[in-house]
Amino acid sequence: MSKFLLSVHVLAAVLAVGPVAVAASMFPAAVRKGDLKAASLLHRICRVYAYAAVAVPVFGFGVASTMHVLGDPWLITSIGLTAVAAAVLALLVLPRQQRLLTEEPTPGTLSHGAARLAMVTGVFNLLWAAVTVLMIVRPGSSTGA
Repeated sequence: MSKFLLSVHVLAAVLAVGPVAVAASMFPAAVRKGDLKAASLLHRICRVYAYAAVAVPVFGFGVASTMHVLGDPWLITSIGLTAVAAAVLALLVLPRQQRLLTEEPTPGTLSHGAARLAMVTGVFNLLWAAVTVLMIVRPGSSTGA
């Protein structure tokens, strides 16, 4: 059962979090170029795949439970970082994307907003990179990985 849960967990991470990370990273450049059609599509990808990404921690808890590692520090750290990444996406990235799509562009305001969004998106992606490293390295793991 743990192999099945792990497979679904990894697939969900790749197929749901990956597109959010890429689309969110591409969004500020699309806004700076004035390509609001592309930016709107990228925002929609971020929103839809963010809902699908909920499967990642759901199946992750299943995997951790079957592997009996729910109390391990590396997992608790990963859970915390995942929660922070989800909060950054839900409270900062998606609302700022929406704001950039709906506000009237004025010289400097749009590029400043896009630059700040790019920074926040970078933080979001760094959080997921840290979680990925923790999932692979698993400090203190008895598997020798």
